[in-house]
Amino acid sequence: MADEQAAKKLEEEKPAEVAAAAPVVAAAPAAEERNLSLILDIPLKVTVELGRTKMVVNELLNLGQGSVIELSKLAGEPLEVLVNNKLVARGEAVVVNEKFGVRLTDIISQTERVEQLG
Repeated sequence: MADEQAAKKLEEEKPAEVAAAAPVVAAAPAAEERNLSLILDIPLKVTVELGRTKMVVNELLNLGQGSVIELSKLAGEPLEVLVNNKLVARGEAVVVNEKFGVRLTDIISQTERVEQLG
């Protein structure tokens, strides 16, 4: 009987706890910004992929200075920008201050990223 009364008391207190928690939800955006600032300096591996190919060990051993490796992509196709090995964008090669860069032409949507997982 004491257990039933304790359970009943807990059920009666739950709505009050939910009501008390409601103002915390309204303050969530500020808390999210604060929490986001904690991860802003985490390093990420960013890779720009020009293309890929497969070769057997014998072909690899025969490579030398001046050898040309044919890649799977055609000239003019967009480069792929990967963050931690996940495709996030596509772009085109550019030269900036005598260094290569990538001009982003297409950002991968969240839906497309989820589809890549499956």
